[in-house]
Amino acid sequence: MTDTAPPSVPWSVRKDALWLSVRLTPKARKVGVLGLQTDANGDVAVKAAVSAPPENGKANAALVDLLAKTWGFPKRDLSIVQGETDRRKVVAIAGDPDTLTARLAPLVEALPRG
Repeated sequence: MTDTAPPSVPWSVRKDALWLSVRLTPKARKVGVLGLQTDANGDVAVKAAVSAPPENGKANAALVDLLAKTWGFPKRDLSIVQGETDRRKVVAIAGDPDTLTARLAPLVEALPRG
């Protein structure tokens, strides 16, 4: 299945998951899901920040914990599929794409853009 989400959302639809684009800031003082960011190419990503350092997967684990806690997804349904050593990451959220889109859309719409 190809990406069927409009370009203004930070996810793409896959067969059994949504792939969420995230721009992560490790070692941050302000921790949380902070908003949405559009890059020069027009790609939208969720801005997130964690206090964990970017070493030995600590920031990645903290990101999964943050998304699970903030948005109520089970940690077992979240995995980083791209960008393990980069600030730009893709997090797969396992499940029915239609159900996940309906659940994620209002959460993302509530985030500030910038």
